[in-house]
Amino acid sequence: MKLHPIRALAIAALAAASSLARAEDPPARLELHAPTMGGKQFWADELFFHQWRIQRNVLTGHCRLLDGKNLRHASGTFPQCREKLEQIRRQREIPPMQGKAVIVLHGLLRSRSSMDALCKYLAEKGGYSVFNVGYPTTRRQIGAHARVLSRVVDNLDGIEEINFVGHSMGNIVIRHYLGDQLDEKTGRGLDRRIKRFVMLAPPNQGSLVAQAFAENRPLELITGEAVRQLGADWEKLRDKLATPPLQFGIIAGGTGNDHGFNPLLPGDDDGIVTLAHARLAGAHDFVVVPSLHSLIILNAKAKQYALRFLQKGYFVSASQRNPIRATSH
Repeated sequence: MKLHPIRALAIAALAAASSLARAEDPPARLELHAPTMGGKQFWADELFFHQWRIQRNVLTGHCRLLDGKNLRHASGTFPQCREKLEQIRRQREIPPMQGKAVIVLHGLLRSRSSMDALCKYLAEKGGYSVFNVGYPTTRRQIGAHARVLSRVVDNLDGIEEINFVGHSMGNIVIRHYLGDQLDEKTGRGLDRRIKRFVMLAPPNQGSLVAQAFAENRPLELITGEAVRQLGADWEKLRDKLATPPLQFGIIAGGTGNDHGFNPLLPGDDDGIVTLAHARLAGAHDFVVVPSLHSLIILNAKAKQYALRFLQKGYFVSASQRNPIRATSH
């Protein structure tokens, strides 16, 4: 049977994406000092203290405490893991957190390790405390991921400034989080510490490739509900996403011409997301780098632009900003 071109593209994209992690860790007890068994598509980070983090298993609900080397020091309930963290903090005399931070979110079918190089760059060149958030992209809807992000933000005690950097679907999770906070009925208002937001290859207008995934049931079972939200159910999801009420900039991938990397997509594109779908009215700055979708997080120019925007509010210079006005199409 001959596949529709876009559906064939979806299958190719799935094959090229990083493989899903191994099965979840088995339930454990407190006082463990052992490496994890992987399970990156089953765990969500909920609390950071420097490079320590508490994760929750999305299937069982139990938590684990990991150090910066991914060694597990405790497993059990969230209060148990937090109590263990406090004990470690006192014993090792770890100072409180302070200063400026960047929360980094990876994209669909990826893990936090895919963002390691970018995080290292932001920490070393910018002096930021960088919190590389892992979340199970294939196991929950985007709204659930946004609620986890809310817990990460709420638990950043001592941090005085918070910025965001997202890749691909990670940007949509952040926009959903902002929308939740600004909801007049249930929101609490935007955390006053939040300052700037850099989007890398964001599907701000949904995704044609995600539509193809959603039209194929076997693929959707692998990629999860979030793919359908980015594709077939985009109209429902869009109403829950905020246009960030803060300075945000967009770094899109493309070739700089009308053809893009993918001949099956209209206009310029990064192989997965078109420039038209990356754009979002209200952006403080917009720039295109010659990069494929999955490689933009490793692109040297994209790293430089991201750091400069976090520090200055523009990618190149104040006079060369390329904002997207509300009347843009």
